[in-house]
Amino acid sequence: MSESRTSADGGMETSYGFRQVADGEKQGLVNQVFHKVAKRYDIMNDVMSMGMHRAWKDAMISALNPRREPGYKVLDVAGGTGDIAFRIVEASGRQAHATVLDINGSMLGVGAERAEKKKLSGNLTFVEANAEELPFEAGSFDAYTIAFGIRNVPRIDVALSEAYRVLKRGGRLLVLEFSEVEMPLLDKIYDAWSFNAIPQFGKAITGDAEPYQYLVESIRKFPNQENFAAMIRQAGFSRVTYTNYTGGIAALHSGWKL
Repeated sequence: MSESRTSADGGMETSYGFRQVADGEKQGLVNQVFHKVAKRYDIMNDVMSMGMHRAWKDAMISALNPRREPGYKVLDVAGGTGDIAFRIVEASGRQAHATVLDINGSMLGVGAERAEKKKLSGNLTFVEANAEELPFEAGSFDAYTIAFGIRNVPRIDVALSEAYRVLKRGGRLLVLEFSEVEMPLLDKIYDAWSFNAIPQFGKAITGDAEPYQYLVESIRKFPNQENFAAMIRQAGFSRVTYTNYTGGIAALHSGWKL
């Protein structure tokens, strides 16, 4: 299979890393990956991002700037371990309510345990469901966030349409995702790190390199910044922008339901 990135026209739905899979097969394969890494998810992100994911997530929350009022409601998708939701609740002065949605029960279990330890359970709801079919009424949320999860959704266009549906008028979409490195020297360094070091670190941490190999490959298949921004516009969002972090290793995409 070609290692080239997919475009705004699609292709991720049958792409399991660099491997072509049958329509409908990807979700089960991805689920297996995250069952394997759930307990070590934060360590995985440290390995994948060379530790930078923490700063990128903090920047995402700063961009969101959640309101400090009890009625503020956020849906954090593919956020099972609660990393983004915890930050949102704390940034709102523990006023906001975050619904954490994930298709993977193992990830949600980790998040619920962490929420209890942080005494944040009253501000959080954990829901096991599919990003392509959200179990919420239209216009339910002030914001929709997803960090390092959209590339694992088979039908990204459907997930974005669902994000638009459940947002209130004036609501905001924020997507943080690994993207296309735009600095010539950095891209070579990052490729060498990704394909040579990350799977080996993954094997040392979890005893299994395969999940990390998939995750590295999935980053290279995901649409680049301009193509993903086009997909967000196609879903109906306005004022679509993106900000590159660390030379484009990651990018924060923003859109508004106006």
